Amino acid sequence: MTVGKTHSGKTTFAKELESVLQQAVVIDQDNHAEFINSHYKKLRPIEGPNTLKFSVTNAIVKYAIEESNFHIILSNSNLSKSGRTNVLRHFQDKGFESIIVYFDLPTDLLKERVIKTQRSKAIFRSASSFLEVLERQENSTLIQPSKDEANYLFDIKDSSSTMEIIQQIKVISEFR
Repeated sequence: MTVGKTHSGKTTFAKELESVLQQAVVIDQDNHAEFINSHYKKLRPIEGPNTLKFSVTNAIVKYAIEESNFHIILSNSNLSKSGRTNVLRHFQDKGFESIIVYFDLPTDLLKERVIKTQRSKAIFRSASSFLEVLERQENSTLIQPSKDEANYLFDIKDSSSTMEIIQQIKVISEFR
């Protein structure tokens, strides 16, 4: 599971990890949001949580758990401790080992990335820009992941440690 603010490198990391692991799949809610916005915009909730997006994600996760033997890489912001706890508890109940990769990058770097981004805004329901998303995330109460939430916890404070952490996760996964 990735944890981090917008433009911290979660999706890039998840894709790199998927390419290194055998039998792995990335499940990324941004893909689900873009799909819903492209095909089912009328069904999106106008206010409150995007329950449709969560339902799509949950259906895909359930399928991956029950119908595959893949390592599952959840690439979302996962900033809410209660949300992370519920998701990880579900996986642990299904016999999975859990790993959190926390992207703890400086806000100035994230703002720089957001300003330069060429990323599609097709995932938005209520935000008008990634800067707005980042500002919302900055103003929310983030409880950093702790070692008691998962079997393994990795911190990325700069992108130079990414490949080392991917290799460590590969080693862990080979014993599962």
